[in-house]
Amino acid sequence: MSLLLIRHGPTIWNSDRRLQGRADIPLSPAGINAVANWRLPESFRAWPARTSPLVRASATAAMLGLPAVTEPDLVEIDWGEWEGRSLAELRLGDPSEVARREALGLDFCAPGGESYRDAAYRIAPLLGKTSILVTHRGMMLAALAVRTGWAMKGPPPVTFEHSDALLIDGHDVRIVPLAPPGAAAAPVHA
Repeated sequence: MSLLLIRHGPTIWNSDRRLQGRADIPLSPAGINAVANWRLPESFRAWPARTSPLVRASATAAMLGLPAVTEPDLVEIDWGEWEGRSLAELRLGDPSEVARREALGLDFCAPGGESYRDAAYRIAPLLGKTSILVTHRGMMLAALAVRTGWAMKGPPPVTFEHSDALLIDGHDVRIVPLAPPGAAAAPVHA
């Protein structure tokens, strides 16, 4: 089964490097402009699409012309008490605790939040059929863990920009750029 994972377009909180989690933050004006320049390759147009219920993902799907079905299980990881804060701020406040939690890999969990393992379990049923999933960075990382066996210790199997989709075919992963060549890509932020 092949999956195409698309991250929502940029938001103000992405620019501020804040953890968004379940906060329903819309695309920023810059994010709307970025997504307006994204193009889904024709070879994926016939694939069924599902989207997170959060507006930043559903708006991205709509702007890409995808008739996507809303899928509650694609909602972003719950960042608990850390939602709205930046990792830099959290690391300044309690560097040893943040480092301890980050070293847990799949079991990383913000205080009062959801672990990547729990998120991976939540979306695993969606990963067994060919489809397009318009979702969030945390869910893309959880999907990579499920489909490739990555334990989330060390770097991910691929690095990707905000405007890159991930094509997962079996255990193989490759980048599918959505932005035209030469377009400035927004870096991947929390």
